[in-house]
Amino acid sequence: MIQSITELVTFDKFIDWYPENSEHHYELHNGEIVEMPKATGKHSKLTGFLVADLYFEIRRLQLPYFIPKECVIKPVCEESGYEPDIIVLKEQIIGNEPRWEKSSIITMGTSVPLIVEVTSTNWGDDYALKLEAYESMGIQEYWIIDYLGLGGRRFIGNPKQPTFSVYQLIDGEYQVKLFRGGECIESPTFPELKLPAQQGLAKGN
Repeated sequence: MIQSITELVTFDKFIDWYPENSEHHYELHNGEIVEMPKATGKHSKLTGFLVADLYFEIRRLQLPYFIPKECVIKPVCEESGYEPDIIVLKEQIIGNEPRWEKSSIITMGTSVPLIVEVTSTNWGDDYALKLEAYESMGIQEYWIIDYLGLGGRRFIGNPKQPTFSVYQLIDGEYQVKLFRGGECIESPTFPELKLPAQQGLAKGN
């Protein structure tokens, strides 16, 4: 269960408050500090394998990207801050981020070709709150990896099943494609990535 800290705070106060070397992770949701659920073993395993897959593509194709160990996304005009499961950043643009060097904070959607969230019991945040925020920032591609099929039927269909959702920004709005089973995901950021949805979803098992 997610534990909330009820006092409303600004983003800057949240960053100043964030405890160093904490075993817990926190996000700021519209001024409310939220303790995030601890990742399960399956969640961590799946995330680790996906980072390896993406790093392999970056190195193989010598793409000007990197994947930081951690960072905080600051959406436009919101007192919110999110820590994505995986974020891909652009080497050539990151120097324009005013808060990157000191605090690993991302404020510009142009710095981010891809964000990945591996969803769990708080799936509503990934399909609604974060999706809207990433879209408003102009982040070009957003994956939601729902390896347990927890999301609402309006997001993953009926009957619910494990689903790999790829959102692409087109004319300022996200358009989604759903991938399941042996279907290879289609990624604008990594067009040569050969990853069947079933294989990606199964890496948590």
